[in-house]
Amino acid sequence: MNFAFKRRLRNLSWLPRRPSWNFLLGSRGERATAKYLKRCGYRVLQRNFRCTAGEIDLICRQGAFLVFVEVKTRAGDGAADIAEAVRGVQWRRIERAARYFLLRHPVANCTYRFDLVTLLWPDQGPPVIEHFEDAHRVSGG
Repeated sequence: MNFAFKRRLRNLSWLPRRPSWNFLLGSRGERATAKYLKRCGYRVLQRNFRCTAGEIDLICRQGAFLVFVEVKTRAGDGAADIAEAVRGVQWRRIERAARYFLLRHPVANCTYRFDLVTLLWPDQGPPVIEHFEDAHRVSGG
């Protein structure tokens, strides 16, 4: 087979793809986070909001706040600082996606914030969940 044919064959969207371990772990973490936030009184409006500007894991409502939530999940018993995994570039992408969401879904008299939820899923037992409210401040401009 020539190279161009192989590339076209690889890019066919109808071929089933096996999800990666990281994707499955992330999906599991987002489901656990949605349940946790519901127990804390949040209303989950949308999961995995995607647009050309970026992606937001969870969009929730808590009273007068619209909350854009980034979820980071890690497996194992390691004590690595998961909260440091979200860097400035990723926050800016999330900001752009939030602006796009607000343009498409105008919410009157609503303030918004960016939260970070980290899950450390140990080899045994339930996940350790940490919720950082207002983890990111919107940059000017």
